[in-house]
Amino acid sequence: MNSKFFKYAGIAASVLLIAFGIGMVATGSNAQSTVNDNLAQEHITGTPDMTPALTAAAVKESKLEGVAIPTCSVADKPINDGASAKCFASYMRIHALEATGGRTYAQMGQYLTADGKETSDKTQAGTDPKTGQPIPNGARNVWVTETALGTALNTSFFASSVGLFAIVVGIALLLIGTGLLVLTIRWIREPKQVVSTQPKAAGPIAPVPA
Repeated sequence: MNSKFFKYAGIAASVLLIAFGIGMVATGSNAQSTVNDNLAQEHITGTPDMTPALTAAAVKESKLEGVAIPTCSVADKPINDGASAKCFASYMRIHALEATGGRTYAQMGQYLTADGKETSDKTQAGTDPKTGQPIPNGARNVWVTETALGTALNTSFFASSVGLFAIVVGIALLLIGTGLLVLTIRWIREPKQVVSTQPKAAGPIAPVPA
């Protein structure tokens, strides 16, 4: 009874593993396809200077310090998958640093004074004659835009990586489930060994020496 239960339990476990494997492969493939389609809809293309050599030269010319140069290249290439999105985001950050003189959002003032100096004090900010509002710091706004776009692109890379991981795990589950199913079916088909209950015939009695 126990042997029969474990045999069919093995088949059930195998079917579940295979089903989960198929589901994960399908989900992972759909996730990657969604990321690629959404990126393609944005029609993003890398600028001609998005190569390691040209970027290194630009960083040196701008005298920026502590900037990691990407090793990938997306110059004049469409951004249509997670890897290219991550690469593009890394170059876009360097462009933003060049525009802000190497400063990040927290290092810049929110407004500009009448003589063009940065300040976070609204009372000291100059007034825009067109809007009547304090003059915003354009460099700081550049950084805000870059951060928003860069975060979205890096999220696309993360989503694509999760999709790839789901595909790999799904394939592993398929292999495990298939292997377990083969072993279980082989176990079920093995003929039962009949244990003989008949007593063995006694052998000849050896003569006792005189």
